[in-house]
Amino acid sequence: MMDNFLTFSLTVFTGFFAIMNPIANIPVFLGLVEGRNEANKKQIAKTASITAFIIVLSFVIFGKFIFELFGITIPAFKITGGILLFYVGFEMLQSKKSTIHHQKEVDHDDGIAISPLAIPILAGPGTIVTAMNFVTDGDFIHIGIIIVVFALMIYLTYLAFTLSNLIVKKIGNNIITVVGKIMGLIIAIIGTDMIIEGIKLAFGI
Repeated sequence: MMDNFLTFSLTVFTGFFAIMNPIANIPVFLGLVEGRNEANKKQIAKTASITAFIIVLSFVIFGKFIFELFGITIPAFKITGGILLFYVGFEMLQSKKSTIHHQKEVDHDDGIAISPLAIPILAGPGTIVTAMNFVTDGDFIHIGIIIVVFALMIYLTYLAFTLSNLIVKKIGNNIITVVGKIMGLIIAIIGTDMIIEGIKLAFGI
């Protein structure tokens, strides 16, 4: 039983890490906070992280209720969500910032912590789809694991943002680009797997 929970935890962590990718988001963060002092950067990172956590937590807790409210079936969600994730991963492999995951133009004001950092960069459709995909078949223990793993992911993202200058100096932009491509491949694979699962459920295969 513990092995199953450990495997599930690792799967959830891999899914969240691939779609959120704290390392690849560092250049985005640095571009948004350019010219600000360290205290302001840290506050923006903190606000964005907490906001993203609350948004995804809401979907994790109320996901099944949302399904029932709008009459969404699990197979339909998996197929649609899989297509969405595959598209995000494919764009990352093409060295593009996902148009689903990022805004094309950014306003450099004090609201950047909420948008675009929290939404849609951290808690975008891809992250929400990933979270709800894990929730669909889960019980309370699995939901608890998802929340804990996502909290860890948010904390790692906060650390990556606050240490962004040091990380870029140490590993360089080329390594960050390579990591982004690897994560894009993983996201595309997760999306494909969701589509297959959705088709199997829909047709009882």
